[in-house]
Amino acid sequence: MIGMIAGMALGFAGYFGGFGAFLLVAALGAIGFVAGRFLEGDLEPGDFFRPRGDRQR
Repeated sequence: MIGMIAGMALGFAGYFGGFGAFLLVAALGAIGFVAGRFLEGDLEPGDFFRPRGDRQR
């Protein structure tokens, strides 16, 4: 359901605002998703900066 709403928002942004608005809405959605994951505790800042071989948790 949330994916459908996000897709509709991107579709409306692309249709009414053009490709630039589409990219802006997509980027802000991605930033909001990552921020939400941080607030829920599913991600830690170190998850983006660890080398690939370092999978210790």
